[in-house]
Amino acid sequence: MTEIRVRDFAPGDETPFRELNEAWIREYFAIEEKDAEVLNDPVGQIILNGGEIIVAERDGRVLGCCALLPHGPGCYELGKMAVAPETRGQGIGKQILQYAIRRARDKRASRLYLETNSKLQNAIHVYESAGFRHLPDGRVQTSPYARSNVAMELLLEETAERN
Repeated sequence: MTEIRVRDFAPGDETPFRELNEAWIREYFAIEEKDAEVLNDPVGQIILNGGEIIVAERDGRVLGCCALLPHGPGCYELGKMAVAPETRGQGIGKQILQYAIRRARDKRASRLYLETNSKLQNAIHVYESAGFRHLPDGRVQTSPYARSNVAMELLLEETAERN
């Protein structure tokens, strides 16, 4: 099997980005208005707003993705992370996450924030293993997603000191 390559977004990645995300969202939840807005125009909604999209591919096929969205001074939100169902459990999500953390550091971010759902225990485990910590209710921001019931953060200065 060919090695996974994690890279920045390129023209043509819009469709797999949308399809991968729609697949996991539909598997567990329902597509919400904010999902449709972002997934139907990832360049306009993410990249042109100062964010990034990251993809993982093997043999030219995109198997996973995520986005870094500006989320206030020195902070990016990790969002729209997805891995093709047939390739889950192969470490692709961890590779994407590590690449995203490096990209956030390259952008001089001090913090990564994410929202997820308690149903997604495998994803939560991946985030925890990378150093993300659960936020107490008092620090959780109002989410545009009804499904969001878990908020986590990674303080990049702390993890840089450990590495």
